[in-house]
Amino acid sequence: MRVFVIAGEASGDKLGAALMAGLKELAEVEFQGIGGPLMQEEGLESLFPMDELSVMGIAEILPKYRHLMRRINQTAEAVVAAQPDVLITIDSPDFSLRVARRVKAVSDIRTVHYVAPTVWAWRAGRAEKMARVIDHVLALFPFEPPYMEAAGMDCDFVGHPVVAERVATADEAAAFRSEQGLGDAPVLLVLPGSRRGEVSRLAPVFGEALKRIVAERPDIRPVIPTTGNVTDLVRAAVADWPVAPLVLDPRGMAPEDYKRLKAAAFAAADAALAASGTVSLELAASDTPMVIAYDMSLISRIIISRMLKVDTVTLVNLVSDTRTVPEFVGRDCQPGPIAEAVLQVLDDPGDQRAAMALTMERLGKGGEAPGLRAAKAVLKRLPG
Repeated sequence: MRVFVIAGEASGDKLGAALMAGLKELAEVEFQGIGGPLMQEEGLESLFPMDELSVMGIAEILPKYRHLMRRINQTAEAVVAAQPDVLITIDSPDFSLRVARRVKAVSDIRTVHYVAPTVWAWRAGRAEKMARVIDHVLALFPFEPPYMEAAGMDCDFVGHPVVAERVATADEAAAFRSEQGLGDAPVLLVLPGSRRGEVSRLAPVFGEALKRIVAERPDIRPVIPTTGNVTDLVRAAVADWPVAPLVLDPRGMAPEDYKRLKAAAFAAADAALAASGTVSLELAASDTPMVIAYDMSLISRIIISRMLKVDTVTLVNLVSDTRTVPEFVGRDCQPGPIAEAVLQVLDDPGDQRAAMALTMERLGKGGEAPGLRAAKAVLKRLPG
C-alpha cells in the first residue's frame, strides 16, 4: 500500500506519526510526503522541510507567498507522479487543500483530510468547499461527522489525541510542589497562550485579575508553563504582577523532560486561568478546574461575533454539552469578572469535574489509541 501524507506544523506531525504507526500495524505500507521529526521516525523521508509550511498570519505569509505556491505545485506534482492509494492531508488547510485541489483536477486519487474544519462554530461554507476536493474526513470531535456528511464527505470520529497523553500521578504532582517550593499553597495555573499576540493581549488582563485574586487569597502561587517562542515575552509581561509567578521555561530541556514537568504542574494546580483553545482539554485530562478568557483585535471581535454559531467556545463545554466552565471572551474579557470566577472555582468547581470526565470519555479515553482508530478508518473506506 502506498500512502502520501502531508503535515505542515508540529501538531500535524504528531497526528501524522500516530496515524503512520497505526497503518504500519495493520498493513504493509510505503510512505511518501511531508512531515516533521516524528513522522520521519516512522519512516517518512520528507519532500522538503516541514518548517517551511509552519507560517501563520497574513504578515508572515505575504513575503513567502511565491515560495509557498511553488511548494504547493511541487507537492501536487509529486502526489500525481507517485499515484498513491490515498493522499492524507493533516490540518494546515491553506496548504493541504490547495494541494488536494490540484491533485483532484488531474486524477482520481482518494483524498483524506485529518481534522475537520470548525464549521460547527463558524464559516459553515468551508465544508462544502472542502467536499469538492476531499473524499473522507477524520474528525477529532464526536459531534463533527454529521456536518461533514451533510456536505457530501465520508467522516469518521477517531478520537482526540489528548486522550493518549500521559497524565501526571499524584506523587509526581506532590514532587513538583516540593521541588518548586510551593508547599500547600493554592496553585493557579496561568496560561495566556502560545502565540505572541495572545500573550500581549491577555497577560495584562490576567495580571489585573490576579491583583484582585491576591487581595482575597494572598497565599496564592501562580505558575505559567510557556512555549520557548514566548518565554521572554511572558517574563517581561509579568514583571509587575503582584505575585512573581513561577515561569516554566522549556528552553534547554529535553522535550520529554519538559512535557513531564508541565504535566506535573497541571496535576499540582488547584485551578487554571487559561486562554481559549485546546488547553482546556489538557486541563480536563488533568482534572484541573478552569476559567477561560480570550480577547482579540476589535475588527476580529466584530467579524467573529457576527459569524459565530455557538454560545460557548470552550471545548469542554461543547463536548460535554454543558456550560460548567466559565468563559469571558471578547468584550467580556475583563479583570473583575474573571477574578470573581477564579475565586469561585477555587472555592468550589461545581460540576466541572463531572463535565471534564464526560469530555474525556466522549473523546475516546479508555478506548483504542486515536492513531490506530484513524488508520482503521482510512483502510475501511478505501475502495476495493
